[in-house]
Amino acid sequence: MTKTSAAAAGKSGKIDVNVRARISDNRWVPVVHAHLLLMQPSDAQVKQLQLLNEDKGTPEEARKMMAAWPVLRPTHTGPNGHARFDGLEIGTYYVVFNNATPFDKDFMRFNRVDILATDTRGETEFLLDPPFRLEPVFFANGDNQDRPHGLVGDTVWVSVAHSVAGQGNPMEGMYYVPEPPLQSQALKGVKSSMRLNATGATEVAVNVYMAALEADGVTPDPNDAAHYRASEPIIVDEGSATQVSGTITTQASRTEAEFRPVLAHWTLIRNSADALSFNTYKLFIDHLFCNDAGGDVPEFERSRFDEKERAFRLLEKRRTLPFSDSDSYRVLKAATEAFVMVNCGVLRTPYAFRPQEDADYLDRRDLPGDRKLEDELVKRYLTSLDPKTRILPYLALIRSKLPDVRIHMDHKDHHDAELCAGFIRDRLVNPCMMELIWSYWQEEGMLVQTMNAITRRFQNVRSLAHGNGPDPLANMEVDMLRPLNNLLWGYVQDEQHRLSVVRRNYEYDHHYGIHLDGRAVRDFRPADSRSKFVEAFHNLLRQLMPFYRQDDDTTVKADAFPILNALKEVHLILSQGAHNQFGDLPSTARIEMLMQQWMLARPEFREFLPTRLMVAHPEPWMDRVDAMKKVQGWSDTSIAHFRDLAMFGEQLLLSIRYTHWSDVYDPTEAFAWARFWRPQAQGYMHAYRAVTGVDLTSEVANPKLEATMPSVLLRQRLEAMPRSA
Repeated sequence: MTKTSAAAAGKSGKIDVNVRARISDNRWVPVVHAHLLLMQPSDAQVKQLQLLNEDKGTPEEARKMMAAWPVLRPTHTGPNGHARFDGLEIGTYYVVFNNATPFDKDFMRFNRVDILATDTRGETEFLLDPPFRLEPVFFANGDNQDRPHGLVGDTVWVSVAHSVAGQGNPMEGMYYVPEPPLQSQALKGVKSSMRLNATGATEVAVNVYMAALEADGVTPDPNDAAHYRASEPIIVDEGSATQVSGTITTQASRTEAEFRPVLAHWTLIRNSADALSFNTYKLFIDHLFCNDAGGDVPEFERSRFDEKERAFRLLEKRRTLPFSDSDSYRVLKAATEAFVMVNCGVLRTPYAFRPQEDADYLDRRDLPGDRKLEDELVKRYLTSLDPKTRILPYLALIRSKLPDVRIHMDHKDHHDAELCAGFIRDRLVNPCMMELIWSYWQEEGMLVQTMNAITRRFQNVRSLAHGNGPDPLANMEVDMLRPLNNLLWGYVQDEQHRLSVVRRNYEYDHHYGIHLDGRAVRDFRPADSRSKFVEAFHNLLRQLMPFYRQDDDTTVKADAFPILNALKEVHLILSQGAHNQFGDLPSTARIEMLMQQWMLARPEFREFLPTRLMVAHPEPWMDRVDAMKKVQGWSDTSIAHFRDLAMFGEQLLLSIRYTHWSDVYDPTEAFAWARFWRPQAQGYMHAYRAVTGVDLTSEVANPKLEATMPSVLLRQRLEAMPRSA
């Protein structure tokens, strides 16, 4: 279907192209990212195609013949299904729709457009009539309800059905991606489902993808697909009241919580955070270098030791240092990178589930634990990215905002560099889940400062803080016969390749609006700060306390709406800071600080740091930091509290950042979140009071004090310490 309109003469010819698809009798929608080719075949080539049509050749033969036509330029339609070819000379052109449409056997996919001297603007349109329709069916308690409207609490199952005999569903070169909150329940998105949580008119939607065709005009290209949004309106009514008769008895019991598939993801976050802990890291290093794989390691973690060792062997060949006699430090650095690289991928298989321990944890939280979490994760929670891959609903929502951006396929060697424009597939499928707040609290706890003091003394540099008096580490002598001596040598030599305190400080502010306080970070001038994070996060924690008091009262059903709203606020702030260095700096900081902890845990430090043996620190490096604080006259707050803030804060923020809270309106999920993360939330609040003196559990709020930056509170406590001694 082609027409022309008058325009200025000269080389100003243009062709406007629109591509639409029918989704019901009178509803047409734009086809986005349709692959269009502008061609100008010779008269002989056109004649050859006409002869083929007269001989009743097949569409496949025609497409192969058209593939030999000269392509002037390709383009794609935009979000409105429109594209334009401009700067054209007078002549005859052919616009080819180059995407798979196996449902339309007679569709030749090309239109002729004539650009004349007097009519230099051409318009053409491709109208697709796919035989696909969405069929919603409402289920309650697993039974088909066979009714036109759904009720609150029902589950709607949506099938993509077509009426082409002899063809599979989906057809060759096509697949479907359900639009959240629909979650795919079958291969290639043929079936999907969601729970109905609110009354009113809504719709269910599925994106239908049609692969572009390769140069032969027949073979689908899975990396380049057009798509359109097929939707179906549904109506959700209130559930009908159930008549109750007979003898009624009552019993006070704790409010029952509904199982939510997201519990499987939170369980992975909790278990993976444990797998990234120092004690697990030390066991891996001992396994790698000391032939000692003892210790209590979960089965999923022990099975990853071989994978981490393979990653280490690859990295060991790639990571080099331009310093002599630094191999010990170099291999430790490569091994630590391999450990973090494997363990930070929460969605890496085998999944970090511990069936018995996970069920016990859910039971203690009064959450249903009778489901197989791996099945719930894969079948009900994760969303389809493509026919073979499932990703987090939050990342699927981000992906759906940019459907025209291609996703790179995996390299044969996963260490190859990604240089092409588009999304990096591995970061969508298996993002590295770590929070920089872990590094922030370790740094506030004086971990980095302790290592800096040791390396200065190692280089025979006097501590500036003690003037001309004796250096607190005057007795530190690491003899050349110990492995620690060479490790410290490599560590000192590699200083120029590590993150500086200034670099980390700017990123703390970019992620969370918090920063360090001291001489090393003066003249702090950030470009973008999350200034409302501390206030929003502490408001969330404060909302939890009345909820827990209500939840513990068996006569009251706790209200989770305030928690849901607070979660949405924190999620929004966190997502705003997930840019620039977000993808790489947290993992780099974690690698460097794990190495610092491992070196501090070395037994050689017992000889010149007077540690207190009877204090049961959970990790062997911690008493070294507390001893350094005592020697240097720093804060007398134990590193144990800072470690708790780092550990609990990371788990809480990961569960907020990577859950699609912006799309949740039912407080059921917030109710489950508050119960699931109760130990971490209350542990964080206790540690925060021990470190800063601010009690977030108090019934009397102090908004100004609670919104004060932690580093300011720490400095005030440090300044007051001598006066109260």
